[in-house]
Parts: sequence; C-alpha cells; structure tokens
Amino acid sequence: MALLSYEFMRRAFLAALFIAGIAPMLGVFLVIRRQSLMADTLSHVSLAGVALGFFLNLNPTFTTMVVVVVAAILLEYLRMIYSGYSEVSIAILMAGGLAVALVLMNITGGNSSVSIQSYLFGSIVTITQPQVVFLGILFVLITFLFLLFRRPMYVLTFDEESAHVEGLPVHWMSMLFNVLTGVAIAIMIPIAGALLISAIMVLPAAISMRMGKSFNAVILISVFIGLIGMLSGLTSSFYIDTPPGATITLVFIALVFNYKPIKKVLFFTTTWTTKTRTKIAENENSLLSFYKFR
Repeated sequence: MALLSYEFMRRAFLAALFIAGIAPMLGVFLVIRRQSLMADTLSHVSLAGVALGFFLNLNPTFTTMVVVVVAAILLEYLRMIYSGYSEVSIAILMAGGLAVALVLMNITGGNSSVSIQSYLFGSIVTITQPQVVFLGILFVLITFLFLLFRRPMYVLTFDEESAHVEGLPVHWMSMLFNVLTGVAIAIMIPIAGALLISAIMVLPAAISMRMGKSFNAVILISVFIGLIGMLSGLTSSFYIDTPPGATITLVFIALVFNYKPIKKVLFFTTTWTTKTRTKIAENENSLLSFYKFR
C-alpha cells in the first residue's frame, strides 16, 4: 500500500492498533456500568490539564495525566456522596473542568488557545515515536490487568451489592478502574482529540453488545470492531484528505447502524439482551466462592 511508504503513516497505523485494543476494552466496562459519560467527562477535564501545562510552561501530557488522575479519584468520591444520583458527579466534574480550562486559556493568552485546539481534535498522523511507545506500554498494562482482574471486575460490573457482600474492595477497584481510564485518556488525547476520544471508547462497545452472546465475546468483538473502525477510518482519511479523528468516528457511527454484515462474518446470531446478561451473571456467581479479596 502506498500510504505505508510514509513513516508517519506507519506510526499512525501502529498507534491505531494499540488504541483499538485499549479503548474498546475499557469502553465495555464503562457501558455496562452505565458510565459511558465518564469518558466524555474525563476528556473534557483533560483540557484543564492541557491548559495548566501551558500556564505552568510544563509538558501538557504530564499535567493532563496528573489532572485526569485526580479527577478520576474525585469522581469515585463524589459517586459515593451522591450514591443515588451518580450522574451528578459527572456533571460537576465536566462543568468544573471546562471552567478551569477556559480561565487558564484566557490568562495564558492567545498562543496557548491555538495549541489547545490541537488537543481538542487531535491528529493520529502527527504522533511521535515516544507516544507510540507509551501507547504500547499502556496496551500491555491494560491487557495484563484485564486478565488478572477479569473475574472480580465482572462481578463488580454486574452486581456491585454482591461484590460488597463477598468482600471485594468495591471502592478501591472502582477507583483503580477510573484512574486507569483517566491515564488512557490522557495518553490518547493528543492523538484522538478530547472531543472524539469518548466515541472511540464507547461506540465499539455499544456495537459489540448487540452482537456478542457472552461477556468474553463482547470484549473480543469490541476490540475487533475497534480495529475495523480505526484502520478503515485512518485509511479513508488519508485518501480523501479528511481529519483522521472525525473520519474514524464516522466509521464507528456507520457501523452502529449497519453492524449485521460483521455479525454474520463472526457467526454470532444472539442479540445482547437482559435475559442473556442475567444468565451470564448466574453462571459467573459460582466463581465468587473461590475468587475473593480479603
């Protein structure tokens, strides 16, 4: 392929492979836990981290990671306070993050506004080699943690009360997941953009939940959908000269409304329903007796 003759496109495709493994894997847990907007919230809060970096004359990626991790911890704290209205914590952080970003942008001056806009939309084709390395490390870390904590996270995701009863450290696990999601967003923001990162995380998960007939199948399909969307969107953007992030998002949206051809290829014929989820949860309950945190 002609586009692979360019070094920046080779880096972009490698980054796309890593993002296709990272974002959907986290997105499945976000969607099932009804926290889809958390990705959007943390991506908006990340703008405050970017603005803080320019204000303090520091690396924006570093300040973004610090701010997003703090916000992820605060999100879990607010969720405990407003236990019956968990969406309130999302609204508070989103509003606060945007407000801080706008104030810092105004104080710093016009030049920073132009730079911050690059974080708003991102560009995977301008990715550097160190960013690719960071993505690779993050992919390995998230995959390792998923394999290590898959069963307790499964219980926590589907039935938080049962997780409490069985002795799982629910709040610590939720906080760890929030922090991991925040770190992933902070690293992917310069590549995918703050406005589109939530789509890359949530849309593959939303598609896979209509195709898979087990929890593991949903995870695998979401990664597969992520690969299709990232690679086809990146290729299309190269040939028709459109923004990569927006093109990738449009591909995912097209798949949301036209997922059946992929479903036939993968030989999955069962729709993700409440009945299916209940059956899976019942089968997994037997795992609690020997896989507990104390």
